[in-house]
Amino acid sequence: MRGSDGAVVVFSGGQDSTTCLFWARERWKNGRLYALTFDYGQRHASEIAAAQEIAAHVADEHVVFPIREYGKLSQSALTKRMIPVSETGGLGGLPSTFTPGRNLVFLTIAASWAISMGLRDVVTGVCETDYSGYPDCRRETIDAVERAVALGNGLTSFFIHTPLMKLSKADTVRMAWGLGPKCMEAIGRSVTCYHGLRPGCG
Repeated sequence: MRGSDGAVVVFSGGQDSTTCLFWARERWKNGRLYALTFDYGQRHASEIAAAQEIAAHVADEHVVFPIREYGKLSQSALTKRMIPVSETGGLGGLPSTFTPGRNLVFLTIAASWAISMGLRDVVTGVCETDYSGYPDCRRETIDAVERAVALGNGLTSFFIHTPLMKLSKADTVRMAWGLGPKCMEAIGRSVTCYHGLRPGCG
């Protein structure tokens, strides 16, 4: 289901969001497609560079939105270089890469931009089957944000699309393969590695 003739894609420049960008381009073939990348002081600028490179060929418009002050407040391995990347060490025993509230912030801003343009759809690459178990990637969280956005803006409906929600990483690659060679080429230019390497680091 979709609510408008276009969408905003939360676009990090990684494998998952690249797949979502091409998924959205297919879904809104004749609509407006906007990519939104956040510069939140993340560990590697290579992510933003990859996002700019990929979005230039797919989206109608790409915005890199600066929220570095948020990154200064939030403690994680993605925002503080002195914190090592590890599968533990984060809030509540989560990986050290868990950045509290990150997706809540991103989705709220993306929704604001979409609504200001008359759109009712946001796409994000969150996935609750990911090993990390980030709580802001779970379906119940997305449903809650979706409802809050609609209520807070006086709308009867608003849609946050999560095409990867139930997929494994292998399934995501299969989806990307089905979206055509340009999607696979773009994934080759994406940055998914927590160490900022391109191609990925496993």
